[in-house]
Amino acid sequence: MLASLVCSLIEQERIKTTVAKAKIARSMAEKMVTLARKGGSAATADVRVSARRRAAALLMRKKFVSKLFDDLAPRFEGRQGGYTRITKIGRRHGDGAEMAVLEWIGVAPPENKTKKTEVDEKTEEA
Repeated sequence: MLASLVCSLIEQERIKTTVAKAKIARSMAEKMVTLARKGGSAATADVRVSARRRAAALLMRKKFVSKLFDDLAPRFEGRQGGYTRITKIGRRHGDGAEMAVLEWIGVAPPENKTKKTEVDEKTEEA
């Protein structure tokens, strides 16, 4: 389950889950980025292969390993840690579990889904 959450985070860059699961997934996701940064293009060939194999063993999906190493690791090259953010969003209606959004730092916030009314549009034009 943990590897699946991290793979979803790598693929979608933002996931909605419970706070407890987000805290656990955050730990593994940050370790994966650190592993990818150490096994990046500046490392020796042996270190690169070893890092990719370790990440593949934990994530169990090859396409997410390549996205982790090719897209995410270069994005966080200047950071020493703290690659993810947990934002609490309230409680789930069904069972009352506290929900959170787990996302990578630097991801644009979701679009505001409020609709503009005719009055708002007229005041913007004036």
